[in-house]
Amino acid sequence: MLALRKATPEATSLTLEEVILPEPGPGQARIAVTAAGMCGTDLHILAGDYAARPPVTLGHEIAGRVDAVGDGVDPGWVGALVAPETALVTCGRCDWCRTARPMLCRDRLSVGSGVDGGFAAAVVVPAAKLHRLPDWLDDHAAALLEPLACGCNSLFDPAVVEAGDTVVVTGPGPVGLLAAQLARVAGGNVVVVGTAGDRERLAVAQRLAFETRDVDDPTDRADLDEAGADRRIDVVVEASGAPPAVRSALTWLRPRGTLVQMGLLSGEITVPFGEIVIRELRVRAGFGSSPASWLRAVRLVRERQVELEPLISDVLPLREWPKALAAFERRDGLKTVFDPRLA
Repeated sequence: MLALRKATPEATSLTLEEVILPEPGPGQARIAVTAAGMCGTDLHILAGDYAARPPVTLGHEIAGRVDAVGDGVDPGWVGALVAPETALVTCGRCDWCRTARPMLCRDRLSVGSGVDGGFAAAVVVPAAKLHRLPDWLDDHAAALLEPLACGCNSLFDPAVVEAGDTVVVTGPGPVGLLAAQLARVAGGNVVVVGTAGDRERLAVAQRLAFETRDVDDPTDRADLDEAGADRRIDVVVEASGAPPAVRSALTWLRPRGTLVQMGLLSGEITVPFGEIVIRELRVRAGFGSSPASWLRAVRLVRERQVELEPLISDVLPLREWPKALAAFERRDGLKTVFDPRLA
């Protein structure tokens, strides 16, 4: 089968290779991949500033149907639409594993970085890491369960948004628009913020019935600054990973407000740290997902409390990965997913 891989630790580009179709061992299931989303983490892996173990097939936002199971696995999984958790291999003994925080395990190996991922026709995972999805869910949209689970981890464990809170989400990409929907589920009044280059993404936010602001527009920027000065912003969810957005968040928050940092930052940044002390701000982050956040994400999808399909902007075959990478770097569209079934 074809697979998109980081071939060596030094590689800064993907390689399309023929690899052996994996067979599930005891306790494992094989997923015939129907969609695997390209994520900012994949770019960090290529750049070498996110830990990986090349040669490795990338892709951790995975959905597909189980087509084979190993010994000891219920054959009832075969044919089910599923998505797998990210942390596939952990020690199982440390405090983080014992308290269901596998992403914090020092020995963790994640799908798409530590072990082969979903940028391929099939991927083998422990059956215990599978989550069954409703059959009515679009095959491609199902790949968004992983970032949705990350959002649930960041916003619900512990709960960040209270009913009636004013919530600003910076970064109207897929992570930001999923976080905005989760903040609304929690009862927040949500405003999605982007830049002039985010016009297409802000339009999607509007179609999802969110207020939007463009920080490059003088009127919109003044509205945000005024809301911050009037102490009306309770929570900022920072989903862009852009240093200016982090600095703005700390400026806008009311005293005892909360910054949730979801966007992955590269390198060091300078922020007005004194503001955190003077206004008793709370800063928290969410790294990846947990088993509990996956259960919540699946439940929210089953209950149709979040919309996933509007966030899929392009579906490509694996061979067109340069197009996907270029679109991601230009911030064109929202979520591009690979469908290995396409020629």
